[in-house]
Amino acid sequence: MSTKFESLPEVFVSTKATSTTVSRMVKAGQARKLGPKLYTRNMRETPEAIVSRNLWPIIAQLMPGGVVSHRTAFENRPSPDGSVFLSGDYPREVKLPGIVLRQVVGHGPVDGDMPYMGTLFLASRPRTFLENLLPSRERERVAKTVGREGVEQRLADMLRISGDTALNQLRDEARKIAPALGLETQFKTLEAMIGALLGSRSVALTTPVARAYAAGEPYDPARLPVFSALLAALRNLSVVDRPDRTATPPAFYNVAFFDAYFSNYIEGTDFPVDQAMRIVFENEVPPDRPADAHDVLGTYRVVGSLDDMHRRPRDFDEFLKLLKDRHGRLMEGRPDKLPSQFKTQDNQAGATMFVGRELVTGTLRQGFGMYQALAEPLSRALFVMFLVAEVHPFMDGNGRIARAMMNAELVSGGQTRIFIPSVYRNEYIGSLKRLTNHQDPDAFIRVMSYAQEFVSRIDFADLQNAQRELSTSNAFLDPADTVKLRMP
Repeated sequence: MSTKFESLPEVFVSTKATSTTVSRMVKAGQARKLGPKLYTRNMRETPEAIVSRNLWPIIAQLMPGGVVSHRTAFENRPSPDGSVFLSGDYPREVKLPGIVLRQVVGHGPVDGDMPYMGTLFLASRPRTFLENLLPSRERERVAKTVGREGVEQRLADMLRISGDTALNQLRDEARKIAPALGLETQFKTLEAMIGALLGSRSVALTTPVARAYAAGEPYDPARLPVFSALLAALRNLSVVDRPDRTATPPAFYNVAFFDAYFSNYIEGTDFPVDQAMRIVFENEVPPDRPADAHDVLGTYRVVGSLDDMHRRPRDFDEFLKLLKDRHGRLMEGRPDKLPSQFKTQDNQAGATMFVGRELVTGTLRQGFGMYQALAEPLSRALFVMFLVAEVHPFMDGNGRIARAMMNAELVSGGQTRIFIPSVYRNEYIGSLKRLTNHQDPDAFIRVMSYAQEFVSRIDFADLQNAQRELSTSNAFLDPADTVKLRMP
């Protein structure tokens, strides 16, 4: 008995041939029952943990020949109530710790279904889309299908990730198998939905993402929860009034210089501050770095314009015009980066993928709709800065234009502008990453509020005096754990 026991897997099914041995093992405390004919020799962990870890081998033993189908074929995991759906010749339900196997009457494997776990089949993608358009009532448990809304969402995701070709292929494959499954009605619905998404059919769609595709302005739904988290935090923010003391020249032009200088440093364009002053105020372009010099000049022409920095958008069309016009002036020294034009290729920073090129306008529109719900200049400024940075609509210059859009909100609202001193770069970048990756806006708001307070304490009436104050505060130092920005 010992040899047989040790050779058994962690979870196993009792058969006629092994039932006597299994009974002895249970009496000896060497095994315990998990469900109908299902046992384990793991006597330490909870039954729920054992079943969860061995889920698919268990299903393969208990439901041989079944087709993993309906919503489970989409999700490849139990539903929130623990249900796992399969298709078979007759209805059947097997209750296990934390899991319910629910076999519904359905067709066996057809062309395209894949062998799975040795004894099972996994419904093909077209079959899964068709089956999930079947009517299904939730009753006391989760519905067996994701329904029309869930199918729409997945079609929109497929279109966003893989393009028109993927939807056309799905439609063609679904057309072939629908008669064998008796799902011709569901195929007509699927065909109409695909046609609406591709713009070739006029069919009412239900999900916002799908409707946006049909209207020709799709957006990235993954960004909306991040925008919403920031919006909620900003609406509840107790804003500190920091009136702008640089509203008139020369203070306006002096603070604009440092705004442009530090904004370029963040992006890796590093000049000694005295040389940057000569570039901006004396038009002295170093022959070995003309493009970098024009980056600083271009940024200054935007953030140092009294007229432009008092303009804020009244509607989305004006927002796009301001964004593109400012980008055009900021990047005029780099014509290869397509100034004023949205990106023609997708972009990323490290492992972070920004919004896809075809989703830029739609995603900006969704974010702008949230921006309009904010009243305070600082709240609007932080939201619009993050919106532009997160979408990354241009080939280059996205960080600089995002900060320019931010400061236009502040200047036009009579509040102190924000720039990020060199020594404070890591705190700034880290706060953006935390918001993007964890939907946590607290660090971002805290970092930007601190930076605004810092700028508000500097006297920019005299350029050289402002430089000395910034230097005393460590503003020009490279980021390091041992050096911090000192509040004046």
